[in-house]
Amino acid sequence: ARGVDTELFARTKRDPALRASWGAGPDDLVVIHVSRVAAEKNFPLLLRAFAAIRERDPRAKFVITSDGPLRKKLQRAHPWIHFTGLLERGDLARHYASADLFLYPSLTETFGNVALEAMASALPIVAFDYAAAGRYLRHGESAWLVPFGDSDQFVTGAQTLAGDPALRRRLGPAARRLAGDIPWDRVIDGFETDLVAAARRPAAESDPSFVRM
Repeated sequence: ARGVDTELFARTKRDPALRASWGAGPDDLVVIHVSRVAAEKNFPLLLRAFAAIRERDPRAKFVITSDGPLRKKLQRAHPWIHFTGLLERGDLARHYASADLFLYPSLTETFGNVALEAMASALPIVAFDYAAAGRYLRHGESAWLVPFGDSDQFVTGAQTLAGDPALRRRLGPAARRLAGDIPWDRVIDGFETDLVAAARRPAAESDPSFVRM
């Protein structure tokens, strides 16, 4: 199982000074994306969703965290986006908590730990309904999930959450509550329990060639 550090990633890390450095006031929308800045992360859709939000809310701010081969190219093409580069974990937690909406358009994840970090940070999430988001979140209850690969619905979801503060205030805390069920200490305790149970099994039953008659 996967887990998340719910003490590190938390809404209590919200930092008004950090938001101010992005040019965001207390009531301005800040959208964040956290991932390697690379082609497999579906940046064309991410930028399309950002643009759709910006059409309706020109004051919205956009933050892309981490680094990768596309960063310099995207930074030159979209100077209004705040590219942070790699961050140490404490700073990363502040960035999550200081945003208002998490967009996650990747279609290539085996799991997607950043979804758990966003959940723990009480961020409303727009994502495709698979991997970590599909496993832990429910559409309309704790996130805005869209069918796998449906780009139009992803953009619609981004616009919907960007324009509905009440919905964001409902989905974000719900996601945080779900993250509270999967802190790393609980996951590790469960793994330890499984190991102890396996160690206590009779030797014959532990042998994969053993067949009970």
